[in-house]
Amino acid sequence: MKVKFLFSLALLGLTLSNCQNKQESITPNIIYILADDMGYGDVKAINPQSKIPTPNLDQLVNEGMYFTDAHSNSAVCTPTRYGTLTGRYCFRSSLKSGVLVGHEPALIEPDRPTVATLLKKAGYQTACVGKWHLGLNWAKKDSTLPLFHGGNLWDIKNTDNVDYMTQVTGGPNALGFDYSFIIPSSLDIAPYVYLENDQATASVSKHIPAYYNNKARGMWYRHGDTAEDFDHTTVLQSLTDKAINYISNTSKDQPFFLYFPLTSPHTPWFPSKEFDGISEAGVYGDFVAMTDDVVGQIMKVLDKMDIADNTLIIFTSDNGSHWLPSDISEFGHLANDEFSGMKSDVWEGGHRVPFIARWPKTLKPATKSDHTICSTDLMATCAELTNQKLPQSAEDSYSYLTELTKKESAVPKRTFTIHHSVNGTFAIRMEDWKLIDAKGSGGWSLPENQCNAKALPQQLFNLKQDPKEMHNVYAQYPDKAVELNTLLQSFKQDNEAKTN
Repeated sequence: MKVKFLFSLALLGLTLSNCQNKQESITPNIIYILADDMGYGDVKAINPQSKIPTPNLDQLVNEGMYFTDAHSNSAVCTPTRYGTLTGRYCFRSSLKSGVLVGHEPALIEPDRPTVATLLKKAGYQTACVGKWHLGLNWAKKDSTLPLFHGGNLWDIKNTDNVDYMTQVTGGPNALGFDYSFIIPSSLDIAPYVYLENDQATASVSKHIPAYYNNKARGMWYRHGDTAEDFDHTTVLQSLTDKAINYISNTSKDQPFFLYFPLTSPHTPWFPSKEFDGISEAGVYGDFVAMTDDVVGQIMKVLDKMDIADNTLIIFTSDNGSHWLPSDISEFGHLANDEFSGMKSDVWEGGHRVPFIARWPKTLKPATKSDHTICSTDLMATCAELTNQKLPQSAEDSYSYLTELTKKESAVPKRTFTIHHSVNGTFAIRMEDWKLIDAKGSGGWSLPENQCNAKALPQQLFNLKQDPKEMHNVYAQYPDKAVELNTLLQSFKQDNEAKTN
């Protein structure tokens, strides 16, 4: 009897152990929340001097890890999204500078691996809800005529040949997402229409005029074609409701990946009434506070479904905030913290972004990492997480899973990082050193044609000693400048030798 009892006890222990091992091997759900034009200094837990309440992001910081040296692969919208989903710098594609607008064709090349296709191979359910801004192939009413004519891409005069009621191609559903609910571009760029699984959700029968509100400089949008069910002031919450509905209805037998690119706090700044005046940073600050609330709503549904422990939430931004010097003077708020520049610039303020990760089951709470990461790194991280080989085409992606888990990894690490501005200016970062291949900011802060003609041809900074990029030491460290220039030119030549 005693032997039988001991055997049963051992069998029970083995069963429990197997169950525990099985549970520990469950791949996490992944939610990637991409804010639009939100700065490193907006989050209160990261910048205590922030004049914006961000209690939900603060909670994420306290319950997870934030990165002090995270960067978007570009200083503007479209190219960062390309890099995030493909694991490669966008200047390797056909888009060498600037962003796309609403009627331009799909940018991500057909059959190119994406984070979504990678995770589908690992058994994930995949969804994209939010701002797409990567181009779409719109149908034509008359295939023999241009899609549109008159004006230019930013101010199209006639779109009568666009067939909005036929499914688009080249969007999320063609790139590995099982479900999608998107707007085509930014909330200030037409067409203003919701697309669910590539199909417009309502007739696009209106053409609204441009909107301007003198209450704040960011309360505006361009004229354009508009669907019957589209209201600029409710888009952020409508997208959030769709994301919550998706999470609530996912199969419990499969992990899910939700790519959730927000429309905020990009213009137009439209905080709802409950956030009016909640910050000390004007309407922009109120809209950031509303963005924080969106994160809180996602956290609540995870708690409600009891899946928070094994869900990896990542919150970051597509570039720095478009916060002007005049805004700083008026409100005393440093949206990009201490860093020089803003959205569009190759200076740090253009691409150093908040990056917060929470994964209660695995990640130690209230930690930070000074490890340099880039938005292109999502692909490699997901590949390592799911024990898959990184696609060869994701050549600019490096896993940061080691930072999250603090476990050793044999995956190669990045030796240098490339930064890219709105006008196509390059910078290269290696350890503490950064070389900018321009006299100015590469963007809107200090255009090249406004630089002093006698200024040094390039900028060299030691970011450890000079994070604000105030002292150009190009002349003092010629050997370091030559080293980084050689590396940058070699990288450019390698890129030019490759095709799309």
